[in-house]
Amino acid sequence: MIIRPAIPDDATGMSAVLTALTAAGLRTRPDDIDFALNHYITPTNGILCSVAERDGIILGLQSLQRAEKGNQYGVTPGWGIIGTHISPDAGRQGIGAALFAATLKAARDAGLAHIDASIGKTNSGGLAYYEAMGFRAYRETDTTICKCFSL
Repeated sequence: MIIRPAIPDDATGMSAVLTALTAAGLRTRPDDIDFALNHYITPTNGILCSVAERDGIILGLQSLQRAEKGNQYGVTPGWGIIGTHISPDAGRQGIGAALFAATLKAARDAGLAHIDASIGKTNSGGLAYYEAMGFRAYRETDTTICKCFSL
C-alpha cells in the first residue's frame, strides 16, 4: 500500500470510494468527481489530502483543511478539520492509521495546535477510529460528536 498526496487525476478513484460509502449507507454528502476534486484535492484552505493506493486502486483518502471563519462545522478558525473516507471493502487493514501518520506530519508542519473531527453520532466506525487515533470528544450537536486531537 502506498500513501501519497492526492493529485487531480485521483478524483475519479476518490469519487469511487465516496460512492461506495454512499451505497453502503455510510455517507450522505456529495460523492461525484467534481466534489472530490474541489472539496478534497484543490480547496483554498487545504493543507493536505492523502490517498491510500494499492495496485493502482484508491482504497481511501484523508483530508486536512484549515478551518476558516464561518465554516460549516463550527470549528474554531485556525484549527485543522480532518475527514477520513475508507472504501467499505478495505476496512480493518491499517489504512486509516497510515493516512493519519501523513496527516499528522502535515498538521505539525502547518503549525496547527488542534484538529477537529466532526463525526455523525450513528457512525460507530468513525467514532472508534478517531478515538483510536487519539481524538477526544469536546462538543456535540444534535447529530454530531466533535472530537479534538491536540498537537
